[in-house]
Amino acid sequence: MRIVFRCDPALEGRLPRPLPARAALPDWLRAMPNRAFSPVHGQDVRTVKQCPPFVDAMSYGFVMPLPCDVTVRDGVLSWDWDIPAPSVHAHPRAPISFHVPEQVTDTPLHRAGQALVKFNSFWTIELEPGWSLWATHPANRSDLPFRLLTGLVDADRFSDVGILFPGVWTDPHFTGTLPAGTPVAQCFAVPRAPPELVFETFSPDRAARYDATAAALLGGPGVYRRRFRARRRRSGGGGGEEAAEPLQVEP
Repeated sequence: MRIVFRCDPALEGRLPRPLPARAALPDWLRAMPNRAFSPVHGQDVRTVKQCPPFVDAMSYGFVMPLPCDVTVRDGVLSWDWDIPAPSVHAHPRAPISFHVPEQVTDTPLHRAGQALVKFNSFWTIELEPGWSLWATHPANRSDLPFRLLTGLVDADRFSDVGILFPGVWTDPHFTGTLPAGTPVAQCFAVPRAPPELVFETFSPDRAARYDATAAALLGGPGVYRRRFRARRRRSGGGGGEEAAEPLQVEP
């Protein structure tokens, strides 16, 4: 999959680039222990830092970064970002705009009197034919003071302007600064062709494999990682790929 990002030439060199999600893992994940004491079990148990599916979800696809620092105080968002005038008409200048709350009336997203934030994108995204862009909140990032709405965009056809990423501000007490580079959306390409759903019962061989795999999983840690987890690869930056170094957060 080749994903092409484009920006206004007047802003080149002033914008943080989208980057592989594995390069934007949060500090808390790297700092958390591999094991923690559980009063229920009376002993140390493995944390999610040792759960490959948890970490792989956070490492998958790419993230769209906040282009500048955004300060939040008393519910007001502000920024000081001096960028050149874009060379194309109707290009956004602000990193954030808003949706009125009435646009999500009668949904769980609605909060009376509270606008939805909209993270503006300064990059266009083009996918290969037949693929769409799934954009969602950065995986397992409930520490962020907002919650992105999930959307699916046919970015093989819609690639002339930037995709905007709306979200609900979930922490009314947040005061501080969201630094430039904060992941605001995690994205990945998905095929548009619908899957074929096939339903079967276990054959004797499948039943035996089920029992053997379940026994192995109950017998000790690391079975999924050693026997089933696919080797991860990362972009080489020029359209090719190279084997990834093991994530430091894994056991």
